[in-house]
Amino acid sequence: MACAALAACTVGPDFRRPPAPEATGYLERGEAPQSNAQRASHPGMQQTRPELDVDARWWTAFGSPRIDALVDEALSRNPTLEAADAALAAARQNVLAQRGLFLPTVGVSASPSRTKIAGNQGGNSPGVQGDGSVISTYQGTPASEGGSAPFNAPVIYGFHTAQLTVSYAPDVFGANRRQVEDLQAQADAQRFQREAAAISLAANVVGAAIQEALLRHQIALTSSSIRQAENSTAIIRRQVGAGYASRLDLAQQEVALAQARQQLPALAKQQALACDLLKVLTGRRPDEALPALPDFTQIRLPAQLPLSLPARLVEQRPDIRAAEEQLHSASARVGVATAARLPQFSIDANWGGAAGRVSQMFLPSGRFFALSGTVAQTLFDGGQNKSRQAAAQANLQQADATYRATVLSALQNVADTLHAIQSNTAIVEAADQAQQRARAAHGLVERQLDKGYVDRLALITAQQALLQSEQSLAQAQATRLADTVALYQALGGGWWNRPAVAERDTGAPATGS
Repeated sequence: MACAALAACTVGPDFRRPPAPEATGYLERGEAPQSNAQRASHPGMQQTRPELDVDARWWTAFGSPRIDALVDEALSRNPTLEAADAALAAARQNVLAQRGLFLPTVGVSASPSRTKIAGNQGGNSPGVQGDGSVISTYQGTPASEGGSAPFNAPVIYGFHTAQLTVSYAPDVFGANRRQVEDLQAQADAQRFQREAAAISLAANVVGAAIQEALLRHQIALTSSSIRQAENSTAIIRRQVGAGYASRLDLAQQEVALAQARQQLPALAKQQALACDLLKVLTGRRPDEALPALPDFTQIRLPAQLPLSLPARLVEQRPDIRAAEEQLHSASARVGVATAARLPQFSIDANWGGAAGRVSQMFLPSGRFFALSGTVAQTLFDGGQNKSRQAAAQANLQQADATYRATVLSALQNVADTLHAIQSNTAIVEAADQAQQRARAAHGLVERQLDKGYVDRLALITAQQALLQSEQSLAQAQATRLADTVALYQALGGGWWNRPAVAERDTGAPATGS
């Protein structure tokens, strides 16, 4: 048995990491990211730089200490991450528990008892003890010695048994090694899922903070427009009383005021919802107050963006790494199912003592031991183990397809954000030009109204166009910020650059023996 254990092999496939994708970029030929020359012609354009790595604290690139504080608070207080940490701790303990099967199981037991045996039933009494005393239902003196005929009488006695037991199942065909490999892969998958949860949490906090700042900015623009409309309404009302304006002018101005006021409750509602989301993300109750939130104009747009190549992306994306570990787990389970069809070995031993008195348990007369070895092979099980092995093979194929689908989805995710970022510059530039022209038109209409060249309806239209252009520009700027957040998340969030992670080996996971 010892020789068999030493010469043990591990059945089933040895896991090999999938090859890196053959893609060298995310865009089609001729659709390259913006160059330095292009960026020089558009000062607001963002530049992607493949040589830059993703910072573990990528959100600091937005230059807002208030956003930094929100993310740090969310990472320390959010209960979702606490649940992920607990799940990871449980997975690691399961690995340690399975590793314990490589060693023998040792136990001790003590069994004191008090027994009465009926004499009429003959009984099974312990008999002669180590000190010469007899525990037996047999009573009387033999007739050959002049005594009466022997008879059985009830006997009451105490008895003590203590023993040491050892059991061991040699891992001859590597079933336990594959199970450890399976559980370790699941623990690693759980670790990457935890990283993905942290990255998503940080991205959601930054995105919610940007959205809340945008809504406050739009509320301020709308409130300013309402104040202007209220002032204009008051002026026209006085002019109507003095006979310098018509009631039609007043009605048109009151309609414009009502339309401006109508926008405010919807914006306030969305802003309140964004605050509620930030409270939950940072581990607060809805009735708790948020800290100071960033102003929209104080959020900086990162000009230099990292861009990892596809070969590095598969190392950096936690969802890809988690899918890889699920593939690793499925591979190990094939080995477990294969080993289940082979002979099973076990060794059992026990040693101890038994006597009517504790002091006599380990005298020569009270000691006992037993040693046994077992080899078992299932001859017929209705095809159960064979079907389980076939199912494990099918699960391995499924995990492989899921991994490839995850890689393709990740590549698409990065490509989508790059397309969005490339389009954002033109959108923001067009919105900025529209806002400048609307402002110029508004000023021109005001001057023409003073000279009597246009009516007040033209001014109302110009005011509405200016407000709409300002809000459109702010929305375009917020979209560009949100797409930048999405790029950092799509590239993996920089989790590998945290000091605690950098101390561990983040390369290829260990394969089976």
